[in-house]
Amino acid sequence: MPDTPPSVPDFTQWPSFPFEGDLRVKQLDEPVPFEPPRRGEADRECTACNAPDEAYIWVGERWRVRAMDRPTGLPMVLILESRSHLDLGDLPNLLAAELGVMTVRLERAVRSLDGVARVHVNRWGDGSAHLHLWFLARPYGRLQLRGTFLSLWDSILPPISEDQWRENLALVAAWLAEFGGRPLAEPPRIQWQAPSSLSSTSPANAAEEPEEESLSVIEAADEIPESDAAADLSDPSADPSEPDPAAQTGETPASESRSASGGGPGNASDDEDEDEREDGPEDRPGGARTREV
Repeated sequence: MPDTPPSVPDFTQWPSFPFEGDLRVKQLDEPVPFEPPRRGEADRECTACNAPDEAYIWVGERWRVRAMDRPTGLPMVLILESRSHLDLGDLPNLLAAELGVMTVRLERAVRSLDGVARVHVNRWGDGSAHLHLWFLARPYGRLQLRGTFLSLWDSILPPISEDQWRENLALVAAWLAEFGGRPLAEPPRIQWQAPSSLSSTSPANAAEEPEEESLSVIEAADEIPESDAAADLSDPSADPSEPDPAAQTGETPASESRSASGGGPGNASDDEDEDEREDGPEDRPGGARTREV
């Protein structure tokens, strides 16, 4: 007797569901006996460990924040990463406590941007073994984007302007830097050019240049499990990443221990050590705009 295809679930009728028309459920594959390693597991290279600080919009002693490589459909999409090569369940107590502080702090920074109603915080982790949390800004007034499917809408909506995107990145980086760390994102610069210099690229040549597709949350490499990951392990040219000493020993680095025990103001970075600021509205630095919704 042939299998009866499952019916389409009710959420396809929700206003927030981004598709319409005739839909059918995809056939579910058989489970595999062994799951392939993620990036940063076994001998697979870890992208986060190899990324320099210059690839991030803000960096601290134990945490870094990065953005997508170009604007997407949402006002802001950011990723919070630990410096140490650890996954969520591997965090020592100090980093676990700081993760809560950094999550709240980054959510407030993104929500302070003009036109942002809510910030969705997500953690999947099927593509990379290095801890990373996603922060997705929902545009104010766009009620159809509420809920579960915001990450899908990010790849459907037209990208925001690059100038607005860069300005938003600079504002978030500056907010975080009020509590320590180093902001690396800069606002867009004004091009002081004579009008005649703007015609250096003819319209015909500009039309020939293909537009780059915007990489969205759902298409990010960190969240795409690779079915052929096991084949990569046999590649002798692969450059395995060095394991993080903190991950192997489970010990907290000395710099973290000093911070936890109340290090003085001489420390180079105190971005994650000001827990006393997190209990009330005093966590909002002066001059930043905050809308409590």
